[in-house]
Amino acid sequence: MAAATAQKDQSDVWWVFLLEGIAAIIFGILLITQPAATLVALVIFLGFYWLFVGVLELVRVFVDSSVPWYWSLLIGVLGIVAGLIVLNHPIFSAVVLPTAIVIWLGVLGLVIGVFAMIGAFTGGGVGSFIFGLINFVIGLLLLGAPMAAAIAVPLVFGILLLVQGVILIIWAFRVKS
Repeated sequence: MAAATAQKDQSDVWWVFLLEGIAAIIFGILLITQPAATLVALVIFLGFYWLFVGVLELVRVFVDSSVPWYWSLLIGVLGIVAGLIVLNHPIFSAVVLPTAIVIWLGVLGLVIGVFAMIGAFTGGGVGSFIFGLINFVIGLLLLGAPMAAAIAVPLVFGILLLVQGVILIIWAFRVKS
């Protein structure tokens, strides 16, 4: 009964899935065909978002006592500073943010790889070792050339968005009927 209710609820908003799918395909195409301009535009949007959230968090210091005031103050100040930095240096931010993501993923790959390989020797089996080795090698590759990997970020996200968009559009028409 609950599944039928959930299906009915989704069929009422099938158009939301359709719009999400269309938006994903548009952003995917833009990231693939115009990666630099699209990345700068997304970074500018991110800068405005951080600035807006920072201001709202500062307002929260005075109107919401459910969260300790110092956390809202810290988040607010950091959000405003991050937003202003990104908005004042959008091209620099468009290079730094993907590179930072690649470095973070590289470190995660190394850590996950090491723990998976250790797990292999403590009963995880050969599959755990292979999984760990693959993660470790990917981590080394990402950390070995973070700028080169960062250049691939828009292409990878563009392809993922295209796939996601197609799936969402198919899902929208499936839920509608």
